[in-house]
Amino acid sequence: MSPLLVVAVAAAGGVGAALRFVVDGLVKDRLGSSHPWGTTVVNVSGSFALGLLTGLALQGVVGPEWKAVLGTGLLGGYTTFSTASVETVRLLAAGRRGAAVANGLGMLVVCVAVASLGLWLGSRA
Repeated sequence: MSPLLVVAVAAAGGVGAALRFVVDGLVKDRLGSSHPWGTTVVNVSGSFALGLLTGLALQGVVGPEWKAVLGTGLLGGYTTFSTASVETVRLLAAGRRGAAVANGLGMLVVCVAVASLGLWLGSRA
């Protein structure tokens, strides 16, 4: 692993985090903040993109360095398991058990499904 690759992954991670901030804010502005839809949109879209990127990498369309920069860096900075976990706990603390279960389990199931779809599509390239 070269120093340049480490810097590229770190820079892409910063871009991904900034993108997450923007997308989350746009979704909250449109849908409100009673449910953490922003984090859901980020994690679902990021899971699909990572599945697609991985499928493309498995087919040799995307090289290992780009997979590291885009997958680990950009999409690693973009998606957020920790925020989803905290938001689920906050829903529980607010007495919104159904919303907490839907958020926690629902996001997990949907993210795995769209990652699988992305992987399948990328593997067809």
